Amino acid sequence: MLETIGKLNYTIVLCDDIDRMKVFYRELLPFPVVAETATSLALDGGGVLLGLRQRERSYDGRGGGSESPGVQLAFLVAPDEVEPCYQQLLERGVGILDPPADQPRGHRTVYFSDPEGNVLEVYAEI
Repeated sequence: MLETIGKLNYTIVLCDDIDRMKVFYRELLPFPVVAETATSLALDGGGVLLGLRQRERSYDGRGGGSESPGVQLAFLVAPDEVEPCYQQLLERGVGILDPPADQPRGHRTVYFSDPEGNVLEVYAEI
């Protein structure tokens, strides 16, 4: 049965403060809103949905934050867009983890965090 899985459809970031996270991701990303409830938000990430959901189930766990990031999300841009993205993040006061740098795997990256400490990456293939 598992061999019939065809693609990744969505990913969900579990949130302690859903309202704060909705504001952060809406202001950061140009993705259209697909669905929204009081405890969730779904954005169209261009083939993969990005969901935010309030932690509310018994198996969701609690906490997180910078001591225990729950997810890393990577966003692909053109090579000449890494620096402008970095500058915009700085202007918005977003917490930068690593400034733009070329990586051995052939990517130029900048790492930053969302309000709950999850790691986000803007990268370009170089």
